[in-house]
Amino acid sequence: MVPGSRAGSGGLDRNEAPRILILRLSAIGDVVMASGLIPALRSRWPHAHVAWMVEPAALPLLAHNPRVDELIVWPRGEWRQLWRERRFVTLARRMLALRRTLRDGRFDLVLDLQGLLKSALWSWLSGAPRRICLIGREGSQWLATERVIPPSEGAAKRMGTEYRYLARHLGVAEAAFQPDLAIGTTARDAAHAALRDAGIEAGKGACVVLCPFTTRPQKHWFEDRWIGLAHRLRTAGWTPVLLGGPDDREAAARIAAGVPGLVNLVGQLKLDASVAVVAQAALLIGVDTGLTHMGSALNVPTVALFGSTCPYFDPVAPRSRVLYEKLACSPCRRNPTCDGRIDCMRALEVDRVMAEALSVAALAP
Repeated sequence: MVPGSRAGSGGLDRNEAPRILILRLSAIGDVVMASGLIPALRSRWPHAHVAWMVEPAALPLLAHNPRVDELIVWPRGEWRQLWRERRFVTLARRMLALRRTLRDGRFDLVLDLQGLLKSALWSWLSGAPRRICLIGREGSQWLATERVIPPSEGAAKRMGTEYRYLARHLGVAEAAFQPDLAIGTTARDAAHAALRDAGIEAGKGACVVLCPFTTRPQKHWFEDRWIGLAHRLRTAGWTPVLLGGPDDREAAARIAAGVPGLVNLVGQLKLDASVAVVAQAALLIGVDTGLTHMGSALNVPTVALFGSTCPYFDPVAPRSRVLYEKLACSPCRRNPTCDGRIDCMRALEVDRVMAEALSVAALAP
């Protein structure tokens, strides 16, 4: 804790209406898991003004949520482009405008969930008297008034552990922390249209969403296993649907070519429409990526495949399961030592994944 900071929930009474800013700028999966802070804060301070600062990529996850009073967007990509084009005057004006927006917000409390220098700078620039930094890296804690470091929970780690701990630090009951993804009408209509065009009728429970793609290759399962799994799903009477972003189109096309009847929606939907597809799926199977975490957040039967990253062993959602084969080198995160074999993911066979999928699909809602 920074000297002179206030600990716990002190200084803000339940009957007050504090102005609170959440800073979780990027990483779609983390925004999904951190969304539980929205109802958590509402339970602690029902009349609070809750704002969230975010980058454009993750904005659709929050844009439809009526429990968020204000969204502040940091167009980081545009600013980088201005820097590359040496348009420094324009960049400076936009930086000052965003700083003014934060100052005008007159926030009482800022929660820096990212704990990086880039987020800590915005927290500090807000001028809020109480600024909490979660974990804290890159010296970010020195721009905060408090630093919160969750204890190691080992095998008991829950989905969104660090955000849950912060909620408890603020005096929120554990039960109040529930992932909060709101789906807008336009996104729902876009999802229904995409599935209808593929021959899948909404609400019939025949859609199984597959999420094979993420940013790091060492988190991927193997394409031949996705093909084998999709064939098994087809035999069981389900229609597998691939979801992913524009950068995943090439890999998705290879998987789709090996499975007649598979529906490939990769790169075709906006993020909020992808959330709507997940919400109506009978089952979701995916690697450690934001779309997979959405399955658990929406209580869709979910099988999450972890390998190089440390999993949450308790997804909290009763119809979610995590498959993880811990090896001596696990978790290697960004530094695999297996010469590209990705042994931890190779240990997850198609039969095992299919058996787990059948098990969670059979559970009652």
